[in-house]
Amino acid sequence: MRKIVVIAALESEYFNAKGPVEKIYYSGIGKINSARVTTELILEVKPDLIVNVGTAGCLSEEMLGRVLGVNEVLERDMLAEPLAPRGTVPLSSQQSIHKSSFGSARCATGDSFVTSRDQWLFDNKVDLVDMELFSIAKVAHHYDIEWKSIKFVTDLADANAAKHWVQSIEQSDTRISEMIELAFS
Repeated sequence: MRKIVVIAALESEYFNAKGPVEKIYYSGIGKINSARVTTELILEVKPDLIVNVGTAGCLSEEMLGRVLGVNEVLERDMLAEPLAPRGTVPLSSQQSIHKSSFGSARCATGDSFVTSRDQWLFDNKVDLVDMELFSIAKVAHHYDIEWKSIKFVTDLADANAAKHWVQSIEQSDTRISEMIELAFS
């Protein structure tokens, strides 16, 4: 049987271990917290699969309220221009995009809550924005562990994002549970 770990940033995003989920690990918000917890879990639990669940903002209204699997993730706040283009680590051969065998959405991760239009996100065909997935995928890639991600879309990543996130968070657990069994297959 495969060893699978489920990581969410906050208990309010996903809290009911249902179906195939035995335990949920909470990282806290942001890339450093999620990288730390992911590394600890890989070294201690030695999973075959990491499933990240949580909320995300979106860039198009038709995604609002949906649950999506993430196929690609990139880093939106690595900003070291002119040494390297935005989203890439300067003077490094590290991957700037991590891919999964699950879902179809493209997510951009950063340590900021997106509350205004960012043309770079549109130019890079980003569907979702979050604050943890890139670091989870990067650490998983480093240790050659498969990863998948399920995101419940709570807001439009605009001036009303925080208000809409708070209003939508109650639905997150139920909506993520609708897709969790697909991630385990």
